[in-house]
Amino acid sequence: MAADSVITVDLSSLKFSARDQLHLLPVAIESDGSAKVEQYFSPAVRHRDGELQVSYRGRALQGRDLPVPPGYVGLVLKEDHKPCLEEEDRNVSVKSSFSSVTYWNLGSPPAEDDSVVMAMGWTQIAEALHAPVEEQ
Repeated sequence: MAADSVITVDLSSLKFSARDQLHLLPVAIESDGSAKVEQYFSPAVRHRDGELQVSYRGRALQGRDLPVPPGYVGLVLKEDHKPCLEEEDRNVSVKSSFSSVTYWNLGSPPAEDDSVVMAMGWTQIAEALHAPVEEQ
């Protein structure tokens, strides 16, 4: 993305947005259009020994609920008009919001060193890095 372009988020759309339950699946879907998720995806999640288990197209997935860090809210953004040029400003609106993500792994439970799990801790690292330093 060019340095001259600006992305503007229409936060007024937040009050009209839905609260969604998000699932981050280890699959690639060859589409970026809308889908009737409620009609076609209703996971039968099993809670066993503190872990989440489900199968997707016959493959076993193990999951974990990852809360959004305190003081933050997760947003799903939608761009109604795609720019013609890379330098063009972009406008996005809030499609939905979320307070946690169910993160799924194929074959093994999510671990502390998974990139998605570590990413949820970045706010604590950023706060520590940018906190004022007291002289001793």
